[in-house]
Amino acid sequence: MEEYKREKIEIDATGKSVGRIATEVATILMGKHKPTFERHIDRGDSVVIHNASKVIFTGKKLAQKDYYSHTMYPGGLKRVPMGKVFSEDPTDVMKRAVYRMLPKNKMRDGMMKRLTINA
Repeated sequence: MEEYKREKIEIDATGKSVGRIATEVATILMGKHKPTFERHIDRGDSVVIHNASKVIFTGKKLAQKDYYSHTMYPGGLKRVPMGKVFSEDPTDVMKRAVYRMLPKNKMRDGMMKRLTINA
């Protein structure tokens, strides 16, 4: 079995769109940027995002986009506007975007542990 070493990649989010950064980060966390990529083996690198509070939003996303969750009780649909989430914790918006771009399987939590976001 060969020993595998992960790299640490740093990304500056200043003046960039949330979705553009999230796709780049998700690709790195999955390891798709490497020629040795195999879907069933987690060979992705670690990512550090700097200046998450300085990202830009296109259109009226801060006012119109909502995050939904459900308590699993009748009438338990919860809605939180993106603007409120961003004002409370700018890193949370980036974390949610990356999380939802990763594959929905057992490896997703391990990939998210390698993501560090600095405001």
